[in-house]
Amino acid sequence: MTIKDRMIRLVILVWFALFSLTIIYPMIWLGLSGLKSNSDFFLNTWSLPKEWLWGNYKAAWDAGIGQFFLNSVLVSTVSVVTVMLLGSMAAFGLSRFRFKGMNVLLIIILCGLMLAPQVGLISLYKMLQVIGLYNTYWALILPYVSFQLPFSIFLMRSYFLSIPRELEESAIIDGCNNWKVYWHIIVPMGKPIIASCALLTGMNVWNEFMFALVFVEDSSLRTIPVGLMNLRSQLNTNFGIQLAGLAISALPMIIVYIIFQRQFVRGLTAGSVKG
Repeated sequence: MTIKDRMIRLVILVWFALFSLTIIYPMIWLGLSGLKSNSDFFLNTWSLPKEWLWGNYKAAWDAGIGQFFLNSVLVSTVSVVTVMLLGSMAAFGLSRFRFKGMNVLLIIILCGLMLAPQVGLISLYKMLQVIGLYNTYWALILPYVSFQLPFSIFLMRSYFLSIPRELEESAIIDGCNNWKVYWHIIVPMGKPIIASCALLTGMNVWNEFMFALVFVEDSSLRTIPVGLMNLRSQLNTNFGIQLAGLAISALPMIIVYIIFQRQFVRGLTAGSVKG
């Protein structure tokens, strides 16, 4: 390796180290600030807590974050599972079968990517009231599934097109029907893109604010983003507990990403070059 190559490699490593620091440090600061008292937070903003107040996290949980957290877990889990199930089956059909009007159907599905959620806010609000789902978990789950499906279908179809058809033909010769091909071949081989879509869907649903604010009125049904807003008005002078609540809300997505980061990168890189 020449000196020039070493210098380029060093510059790249330093760049990524600084980039990583700008992402990791705010998360560490948030977690540590949630352990401070008000005076400690203002007087020693960038230092370690003088007194580690672990009770701030329990106080934030008891103040309502616990209920909001569980609501978000329920809504996110049901939404992600539904999107992955329906999206993978739709992507399998669009990538493996040829039928009249297939391209038109694909275009209609992809048109969902061009529709901003804000555009359908009023119509969805009226619709949910008419069918009796307003102020329920389903008032959030159904819109989330509808707006997340097009992108998931697009990614999974691109990935499924890269799976060799010879595997399916061999399975069909051995007596498998289309459902068994989907369940025993496509799904196991498509785990990277399914994990990627699940992670993206989960992050979008977990952090969604507008629908959660408008479609749910009962505070016992609210999710984390709206719950944090309520917590701020409830604890407007106790910044330690507020930051503890923020740390609790951010922790699940961080953990999930760390666990599935390999599948996430593999799924996106493979699906991005297939058509």
